[in-house]
Amino acid sequence: MPQVTADIDALVKQLVLTDDIKEKEKLARQIHAEAKTKGIFLASIHDAYIARGKGQGKNFTTPAMNLRCLTYYLAKAVFRVAKKNNAGAFIFEIAKSEMGYTSQPPIEYVGVVLGAAIKEGYTGPVFIQGDHSQIKATAYWENKAKEVAGLKDYVADCIAAGFYNIDVDSSTTVDLKRPTLKEQQRDNFEVCAAMTAHIRKLQPKGLEISVGGEIGEVGHKNSTVEELVAFMDGFNASLPKGLTGLSKISVQTGTSHGGVVLPDGKIADVKVDFDTLKALSEAAQKKYGMGGAVQHGASTLPDNAFNKFPEVNAIEIHLATNFQNKTLDSKLFPKDLYAKMMEWTKANCQSERKATDTDEQYIYKARKRALGQFKKEIMSLPENIKDGIAAELEKNFEFLFKQLNVTNTKEFITATVKNVDSTIGLRASQAHLDGEGDD
Repeated sequence: MPQVTADIDALVKQLVLTDDIKEKEKLARQIHAEAKTKGIFLASIHDAYIARGKGQGKNFTTPAMNLRCLTYYLAKAVFRVAKKNNAGAFIFEIAKSEMGYTSQPPIEYVGVVLGAAIKEGYTGPVFIQGDHSQIKATAYWENKAKEVAGLKDYVADCIAAGFYNIDVDSSTTVDLKRPTLKEQQRDNFEVCAAMTAHIRKLQPKGLEISVGGEIGEVGHKNSTVEELVAFMDGFNASLPKGLTGLSKISVQTGTSHGGVVLPDGKIADVKVDFDTLKALSEAAQKKYGMGGAVQHGASTLPDNAFNKFPEVNAIEIHLATNFQNKTLDSKLFPKDLYAKMMEWTKANCQSERKATDTDEQYIYKARKRALGQFKKEIMSLPENIKDGIAAELEKNFEFLFKQLNVTNTKEFITATVKNVDSTIGLRASQAHLDGEGDD
């Protein structure tokens, strides 16, 4: 085994830049093996969430962070903040859609995050999550079996790569035109139960993957406790007996993915319905034994909103777009590279544009599509630029960790989370990496 620690920067760069999926597997395995020797292991947060649902530990809201570019450098910043603040409750995640447009297949994302942990001397469990493992509504209604089968293949790729936390998003199948809440949620809970059973078959022996469901598609009407009950009762009845169910439930309380973009390109103020979020989280815990409710689409909320999530006992919050914004809008990000990315966006992403969009609204929504196309150029920027941008975001990560009360959670997490010996594999291609949901 080579001295990975000394060469971790080079190994991660090679992992990111190679187009050969087999080479990615080889490099990721090297990094994974070295992580084990350092006391770093991929883990499921399921048991910690169930313990929280029972009232154990303090109130905290786990930040689940989608890193779309400069993943290695931002992950290093996260681990630095975690060590400084004795934090253990934090998740690195990436959505099915993001894997496609950022060109980060599961095996690469896992390797990069583990590489960052090694580099920063972090030890203990590392949580990597498949965010929005989503059913595409149009494809589902055309051919239900085919769409579900495709999602199962995708989830298998994620688990084989070391994603031991999976959010199943079948909320796209909810049909509000049906006469009862149960019938409105029927396709949602039946698909989610089928996906959960599939995940349980694939998970490593001795480990319960943390599975999340979703009752309200983010950006649409706010969820209700009655909808949560209709979904969970249907889900529990549909899940084969003897299998472990969900650890959390994602709900809609007023946010939208990426925020609401105003004509000048700025983000509109959004008011989260914290009373509803509190009621949903309480129902999830007390009635169904879960960790609580999950808030999506929250990264563009005002700073004074984040300390309220632990107060209402939300178990998890999803953060993505603002990290991307702070990266691309940094004064350190090369203006010539950014200009090239915007030219590509304008030439190739017109389908993202609505007739009523201003140029600013269009660019804000569509520029994420350029990240995969310019991934190699971004990764090849001078080290001082990449480290400088990461240092800027490090302040944001620390602010969020403190506001979400995940400081001093390391002991609770290590006491409740299992270290299950597992070996990553590879079933990854990017053929089915598409979808609509990210944060």
